Amino acid sequence: MSQSFEEQLRRLAEVTVRVGVGLQPGQKLFINANLEARPLTRRVVEEAYKAGSRLVVTQFYDEQLSLARYRYAPRDSFEEYATFMVEARLKALDEGYAWLSILADDPEILQGQDPELIRQASQTAARYSKPFSDRISGFATNWCIIGAASPRWAQMVFPDEPPQRQMELLWEAIFKVNRVDQTDPLAAWQAHLDGLERRVQQLNAKRYAALHFRGPGTDLRVGLADGHLWAGGAGRAQNGARCVPNMPTEEVFTTPHRERVEGWVQSTKPLSLHGHLLEGLRMRFEQGQVVEAHAEWGQEILHHLLQTDEGARRLGEVALVPHSSPIAQSGLLFYEALYDENAASHLALGASYDECLQDGHRLTPKQKLAAGANDSLIHIDWMIGSEQVDVDGITPSGGVEPLMRRGEWVD
Repeated sequence: MSQSFEEQLRRLAEVTVRVGVGLQPGQKLFINANLEARPLTRRVVEEAYKAGSRLVVTQFYDEQLSLARYRYAPRDSFEEYATFMVEARLKALDEGYAWLSILADDPEILQGQDPELIRQASQTAARYSKPFSDRISGFATNWCIIGAASPRWAQMVFPDEPPQRQMELLWEAIFKVNRVDQTDPLAAWQAHLDGLERRVQQLNAKRYAALHFRGPGTDLRVGLADGHLWAGGAGRAQNGARCVPNMPTEEVFTTPHRERVEGWVQSTKPLSLHGHLLEGLRMRFEQGQVVEAHAEWGQEILHHLLQTDEGARRLGEVALVPHSSPIAQSGLLFYEALYDENAASHLALGASYDECLQDGHRLTPKQKLAAGANDSLIHIDWMIGSEQVDVDGITPSGGVEPLMRRGEWVD
């Protein structure tokens, strides 16, 4: 590998530690990484110690081991879960560890496996992991998720290129959308986060009652939760550290009201889920609930998803992303929600985020539901924005203000 690649990999690690995780001097760091992400993980560990970490603990996972379970484990064992792993993660949070996940997953690893077993395993993992995931999403510590190139992922994104070139192209794309190809990546990130913060402040000042999406196959009114807050870019953890939970990030987002969503909406990009690609999604909402759901490809997977629990048929997030985002302009489908959700405005079926409600971290579950927030074991983002989609803000008095035209912000 060339020196230029090594330098960009080091820069990505530095940005991950200093901007993404927002690692504090003296703070410990826990890394959960795909085995394929070893090159980036090693650089991250180096940069974490350079930033003053006292201890970095790394746990690798191998997707082939999960695949072996689906192939050979007893069919009645998919509601088993290693709960002690959750207990260990909760203890790490109690001890003040920062948290980093490094993805390098094969989007098709579960292709051809029994959808019912996938549903059981996913639902079981979500149920037992909920105490940890709730604390992470509630910013109990500073945390971040980032991606690293892997051969199978690269093959999915660049199927017509030879293997070596596939990896080169995927790394180039990862470097570009994470701004490490720029002269000063740290400064570039700061400027980007400042821009997202200005947008968040503008939207919070508006106090819209609803958003109205219009485009091919879409005429959807999304009511916003009472006391909703917009967020985006960086967040502030309970320990005071500033972190960027998802890298890259191009979105600003808030909480829809779980009972105030009406109309039809159509996906603008495929959704990669549990090794399957769902294409041509169309859903109709009444009083906040999905009452019709269709997929040109992946109907059975969509059906299983919506049956997860009562909250799976309601929205937990609405996010706005301009079509000019670097990810959209790359023209690539990444087959990974961490990237693809930052290419277009999107909705999420399932759980809401506490940070998007006033005093959300202090509200009881009953108070959150009363404000309009949603609760579920899932949180699945799917893209509904494009250069053909317009968005209006609806004021509390019923006035209509243009927010986006042809996928771009109206300023």
